[in-house]
Amino acid sequence: MGDCCATHNHDQPKPETTAAYFCPMCPGVESDKPGDCPKCGMALEKNPSFKREKVWTCPMHPEVRQDSPGECPKCGMELEPDFPDDGEESDESSGLRHKFILSLILGLPVFLAAMPHMIPGGIFYQSWLSQRAWAWVELIFATPVVFWCGGFLHLRGIKSIRNGSPNMFTLIMLGVGAAYFFSLVAVLAPQIFPDSFRVNGSVGLYFESAAIITILVILGQWLEARARKKTGKAIQSLLGLAANTAHRIEDNGEELDISVDQLKTGDRLRVRPGEKIPTDGTIVEGSSHIDESMITGEPAPNRKENGDPVIGGTINQTGSFIMKTEAVGEETVLSQIVKMVAEAQRSRAPVQNLADKVAQFFVPVVVGISLLTFLLWFYIGPDPALAHALVNAIAVLIIACPCALGLATPMSIMVGVGKGAKEGILIRNAEALERSEKISHLVMDKTGTLTEGKPKVLEVRSAHGSNTDWLSYAAAVESLSEHPIGRSIVSAAKERNLTIPQASNFESTTGGGVRATVEESSVLVGSRSFLEGAGISLETELIEKSEELQAEARTVVWAAKGNALLGLIAVADPIKESSRDAVKALHELGIQLVMCTGDQEKTARAVANELGIDQVHAGVSPERKKEIVENLRKAGNRVAMAGDGINDAPALAAADVGIAMGTGTDAAIESAGITLLKGDLMGIQSALRLSRKVMKNIRQNLFFAFIYNAAGIPIAAGILYPFTGFLLNPMLAGAAMSFSSVSVIANALRLRNSNLTR
Repeated sequence: MGDCCATHNHDQPKPETTAAYFCPMCPGVESDKPGDCPKCGMALEKNPSFKREKVWTCPMHPEVRQDSPGECPKCGMELEPDFPDDGEESDESSGLRHKFILSLILGLPVFLAAMPHMIPGGIFYQSWLSQRAWAWVELIFATPVVFWCGGFLHLRGIKSIRNGSPNMFTLIMLGVGAAYFFSLVAVLAPQIFPDSFRVNGSVGLYFESAAIITILVILGQWLEARARKKTGKAIQSLLGLAANTAHRIEDNGEELDISVDQLKTGDRLRVRPGEKIPTDGTIVEGSSHIDESMITGEPAPNRKENGDPVIGGTINQTGSFIMKTEAVGEETVLSQIVKMVAEAQRSRAPVQNLADKVAQFFVPVVVGISLLTFLLWFYIGPDPALAHALVNAIAVLIIACPCALGLATPMSIMVGVGKGAKEGILIRNAEALERSEKISHLVMDKTGTLTEGKPKVLEVRSAHGSNTDWLSYAAAVESLSEHPIGRSIVSAAKERNLTIPQASNFESTTGGGVRATVEESSVLVGSRSFLEGAGISLETELIEKSEELQAEARTVVWAAKGNALLGLIAVADPIKESSRDAVKALHELGIQLVMCTGDQEKTARAVANELGIDQVHAGVSPERKKEIVENLRKAGNRVAMAGDGINDAPALAAADVGIAMGTGTDAAIESAGITLLKGDLMGIQSALRLSRKVMKNIRQNLFFAFIYNAAGIPIAAGILYPFTGFLLNPMLAGAAMSFSSVSVIANALRLRNSNLTR
């Protein structure tokens, strides 16, 4: 963090801004992310009045986005908020359920009036009224079903035509409208129809078809809304993890219970045993064991002490402590996770383009087929020609509704992303999920990915046989570094009760080492080549010892002060317990494993041989890692890159799919398409299995939708009539159309129970 210039007036009013962060000293400096002011270096402040703009999107057309509720201009479906907010929006599924129940009640008299021969005792009640009176019963009860309960279907159909995006509602509107208005004319002005249009002296009515098709479509829409609501349970469960209140310690020492919405960065909070941690921060007093299973997936609680970070939503178990807040609101880890899941569920997979291209031409083609069906039956069909022509044309329109086609991809993506979130796999977008299916090579770092990432100093060897107090100089330099090996050296010096002097003029050479000024001398800590490049002469005996240590999977770090060699430090980073099983599982998936590490060749080879890694590249720089990824891709391979450090970010961005370990840096996570909250290889194989299951599910849905329409349209047109005498009633076509959508939804929901370990 930079310091504010002394010339700035700290009492000046804060500038008005609509951004999430702003500089209180420099008007006009705004940002969507925290950071430092580019003008004065002061830390940007959170805008307390900032509210994240909610966006409403279409579940079938995620590219449709607007800042208020409404209907999709393409398909007419109700837009849904991209970020769930309990109690703010009306429940779409509840409204559709009421419409379905009401339409069912009103539709029953229509069915009784039109189909007495299909109901036991129907001949008896048919004699109560004249045929003309029963026709009016059908009209009176069918009208509210079609235009009151089902009016939203026709409005969506009209909008689709007006916006040049014909869809399923276009076909429903045309089919139901044709059946209803033909019947309406037949009731109001039957005399205009010639005798050839009559059966037993009267014109056929199709109110029951219009009403029952409407009821079935409403039922299908209700079931779809319920299914989409289920896919949002992953987000709702994540939101439920957040704490509601916090115990803030005031300046006078008094504790005040407040809502977490009132928290600010820098607040001191007390967390008691059994409570949820209110927000992200750092322990400043006390210690405890904290259940972080929601983030790591590990059931065992983690020991946390003074200076350790804590995450909002995790559960404090045994001790009481005081923490200082470092992130609030949308900056917290939990909020970022929820945001990422919500955005991924609304994203589009490239495979959706196929369905979109088909749908673009599908509706006009279906309308043409329906018109052709009508003409063929009217001119060359058997008597009553008009009745057959109308019934079959309507059946074609209804059965061809492409709702299943439109739902095939979005439903699978939404369910798959939600499943991943529950398993600790955060998917940035649907494209990353689709690309992951075809991965052939996995490039990974060693430290933090295959190993624990928490190295420990095992041995210190001095040059010229001197004592090892010089370790304090190496620790002084490494105290300014964030590298895990550097932290292990600092810890080793403290364990030996060495006094660590101050260091200045710190410089880091990526993939080489670090240097700084300690007690007016230049101290270098790094690889053998780093010291040799600086003109430091190494002892033959120590070189031989270093080779022995590297053969044992030890990382060797050299140190020098001025032009004199101080000695070497042997550091070991234990292999994660899960790495062996994960390597085996990835090989079973047909994945070639490539290790790219900045560590020495022998150390990397020792780890690779122990785990069975296919290829090893040691001593590589970030640029070289990126080059290796690019070369693999140029060779025709689909490459995933897994890493957790800043040095992995370029390679993560260059890969087909970047996989960031959740324990890593923000730069790595921002560059990745998939983030694993539990940072190990088992999460990678689970993510790859998830992608394969989701894509398989999408293909199944698309197959069902295409085959259904390919078979259903000819049958509805009457292709079986010359051979079997079978004609598809429009009501059955409506039931089949709804069943196709329900089958696609049910198939997508199967992903919620899928096993990601096999």
